[in-house]
Amino acid sequence: MSPVLLFILGVVFVVIGIAVSIALHEVGHLVPAKLFKVRVTKYMIGFGPTLWSRRRGETEYGVKAIPLGGFVSMIGMYPPNPEDGTVRASSTGMFQSLAADARSLAHEEIGPEDRDRVFYRLPVWKKIIIMLGGPAMNLLIGLVLTAVLLMGFGVAGSTTTIADVSKCQVKAGETVDPNSQDCKLTPAAAAGLKPGDTITSFDGRQVTNWDELTGWIRASAGKTVSVTVQRDGAPVTTTVTPVLSSRPVVGADGRQAKDADGKLRYQDVGFLGIGPQSALVQQPASAVLPMAGENIKQIAGVVLNLPARVVGVAQAAFSSEPRDPNGPISVVGVGRVAGEVAAMEQVPLQSRLATLVGLLAGLNFALAVFNLVPLLPLDGGHVAGALYEGFRRRIAKLFGRPDPGAFDIAKMLPVTYVVAALLMGMSALLIYADIVKPVNLFG
Repeated sequence: MSPVLLFILGVVFVVIGIAVSIALHEVGHLVPAKLFKVRVTKYMIGFGPTLWSRRRGETEYGVKAIPLGGFVSMIGMYPPNPEDGTVRASSTGMFQSLAADARSLAHEEIGPEDRDRVFYRLPVWKKIIIMLGGPAMNLLIGLVLTAVLLMGFGVAGSTTTIADVSKCQVKAGETVDPNSQDCKLTPAAAAGLKPGDTITSFDGRQVTNWDELTGWIRASAGKTVSVTVQRDGAPVTTTVTPVLSSRPVVGADGRQAKDADGKLRYQDVGFLGIGPQSALVQQPASAVLPMAGENIKQIAGVVLNLPARVVGVAQAAFSSEPRDPNGPISVVGVGRVAGEVAAMEQVPLQSRLATLVGLLAGLNFALAVFNLVPLLPLDGGHVAGALYEGFRRRIAKLFGRPDPGAFDIAKMLPVTYVVAALLMGMSALLIYADIVKPVNLFG
């Protein structure tokens, strides 16, 4: 299959994945809304002109021309004007007019039979459940995809099969000609270990993973131990004597650790002279939540620093500065990454599929985290409005004051328009940057 076709298939894969994720996000709002008897008039995927729709019961389901999001329309999102009970505001002020317009639109389909089926009459906790349903759905999708990635495909890790055997013992920072008299054989080379051997036991202990084996080797300096390997389908046993050698200290991030002065750290440990083959290693179910948590933590860090990150993208897009590989990217950038991954014919198909599944999992976590930002028009903004409503009702009850009623979130529409404009500007910038200076994730 040609690289171009593979690239297109990768893009199509992620586009379909994003569309399904958006559709399920809206289902996360739709289901609790219907369970709480709110009348839902529309469930739409996309924006702009309607390409297809079908009415089932009281809800119109459809697909629109611009596949960048979706929405669920619920009647009574905004309460009526508290002064006269109508849907029209009595003030001509710009901000109040904006709120009145939204209130009018929100009430245009309300009939007498819908009095108890409007969103604004719901208890605070039901409003929060409906608005959190979308992000919760994305979190669930992310968890399921993470489980598929870890337990189905696995993650790249070191196996117990030898990839290479060093011929010479070399001190840190030195080089030795393997054909010279200065080459002192490593214990592995002296014992006759070969690339392709799978180590099954070390010093009488069964070997189950590379990290465990490494620990045993490091603790066996100067000690002669037996090693059994599987070679060409048959067991072969030999003896090795790990030598004391200065080796790099590796930190939790997989890089060589440094001391307080910034110097690379080394330690004297047992050394054999072998390197492992890498492969996708399936993980237990217990690894899913920690992996998802780490992914969410990284995404939250990007979201919290989003203004600074976007400024960095702008500087890179309009200068010679490189893009930050850990910075935000647009749907164009995500599609390009998916296409590049799919087109890597030198990488096994299973590994490419695993990467694409991981990419979709990360996208769903990003959708969940970003939608929780407490600003309208994001879901977190509606949650914040509901929490404020509950807070002021509690305060009124505490001081014996009349119930202030539902909070009119339509009054926040000016802020909504500003945030929406900023989001559209950010999206345009990211798309431009992903076209003129894409992130280089593969060196």
